[in-house]
Amino acid sequence: MELAPIPCLSDPGGQQHELDKDIVTIGRAIENDIVVTSKRVSREHARIRREGRKLLLEDLGSTNGTFLNDERVAAPLELRDGDQVAVGEVVFTFHDPDTTTRENPFPELEINAAAGVVRVNRKVVELSPKEFALLVYLHEHEGRVCTKDEIGRAVWAEYQAGVFDYQIENLVRRLRTRIESDPANPQLLLTVRGLGYKLVEG
Repeated sequence: MELAPIPCLSDPGGQQHELDKDIVTIGRAIENDIVVTSKRVSREHARIRREGRKLLLEDLGSTNGTFLNDERVAAPLELRDGDQVAVGEVVFTFHDPDTTTRENPFPELEINAAAGVVRVNRKVVELSPKEFALLVYLHEHEGRVCTKDEIGRAVWAEYQAGVFDYQIENLVRRLRTRIESDPANPQLLLTVRGLGYKLVEG
């Protein structure tokens, strides 16, 4: 009988650490399943806990924190294929062999307009104020085609005389480079020829 492939963390040196137990501990102490010898790493720093089909990353009250995709872990977070886990100066990459591989998986877009934070596939994306304003406007009208006139009034409210088409087209192009895995073949921010643009969020 063929054994199911096991999820693992790969370290910067290419070594793979299999996550084959219900709890895998990470830390400086030799008793840990994954030992990271660094002064920035606590003796018992973090752990990965199996919960059903999920693997959850938890910080164990470490001094310098555990980071998932550059964000500090405050509560248990589910790991997904390709996630980056930073413990001290060491960055591990999580590999889940169960993940269905598709050539162009649909990007996962999260927009927190109040906090001014945008994530694509759970990684924070830096946007200019205009890029952010455009994205929020399209998000508020998700699935509906927004005309260039509507976008111009919403994003360039300070321009009473109106906005040129090329300004909107350039802004759309720049935003696509930030949020699309393949800007030339967008999946999120679509052009509806002769009408305008719309945002599709999966």
